[in-house]
Amino acid sequence: MTRYTRQDVLRILHLPSRQLIAWERAGLIASFPRQEKAYDFEHLSQLRAIRALREVRGKRLSVGSIRRAMDAMQKVSGMRNALLESSAVRSGSGLAFRYAGALVNPVTQQLAFDFEQMQGQASTLVAAIQRSTRPEAARSKEQLEAQVQEMFLRGVQLEENASTIPDATRVYKEILELKPQHAPACINLGTIFYNQQEFGRAEELYRRATEADPGYALAFFDLGNVLDEMQRLDEAIEAYSRAIAIVPQYADAHYNLALAFERQGERRRALRHWTAYVRLDPVGPWAAHAKGQTRKILSLERLSIVSRSGRRVAVAG
Repeated sequence: MTRYTRQDVLRILHLPSRQLIAWERAGLIASFPRQEKAYDFEHLSQLRAIRALREVRGKRLSVGSIRRAMDAMQKVSGMRNALLESSAVRSGSGLAFRYAGALVNPVTQQLAFDFEQMQGQASTLVAAIQRSTRPEAARSKEQLEAQVQEMFLRGVQLEENASTIPDATRVYKEILELKPQHAPACINLGTIFYNQQEFGRAEELYRRATEADPGYALAFFDLGNVLDEMQRLDEAIEAYSRAIAIVPQYADAHYNLALAFERQGERRRALRHWTAYVRLDPVGPWAAHAKGQTRKILSLERLSIVSRSGRRVAVAG
């Protein structure tokens, strides 16, 4: 994989040094020693995305709002890098992400209207994909990475319309032919199969994603979902637990793990994850259900707390 120094990044992206420093301090991009060739194509892609979001129609988007949206999207979806794994768009003074067929504001956890989505876009995208996937005799690794990233973003856009899901499926398959260990493409293609109730194919792709990137929480979460659907509860619990181990603030994984423990009759283990979910997502119908389950478990079981002195104190249900 091609690597770049800090000076290479500044030159390629036409960035002032102070801008890159500000983004590093805000946590939008990793900071590396000045002389090391530590930046890769993914870093360049992320920086391009940040630069594009900072200037839209003359309105600046603060680095703080970008960081809040990225952090919230990780908690909601388990994505490692929301700017690259989904399509981010401006929404008022913040960001929304195209995710699971909808435009989601991860901070408010509300659906947003996408006024920039134009009719007839799908046919244009398909034509562009057909052009970009023609075989070339000599293709550098850098060009391959750029092509795969562009194709992936197009696949995400094609998923937004039910009529172009077959085109998105084809794009993801082509990505995996070019780069078999592309974890986000494995996940998105697996989710298409999951929604079509082809659970075996979905499981295979989710497992492939976990093997390609063992630190990818979303891959383990989705694997848990499909295993749960196939009534393989022990394996689903293991997958959800792995997702939470990677991203402890992953609210949806806590919720699904609590449900799985309850189905196994392990109410106390479920209680821990119901309370975690309420702490992470205290408002809305899912939070109301989690609070209800917490009260129910506390009323059914007589719990106790061990004080620091070792004395056991009964807690009323």
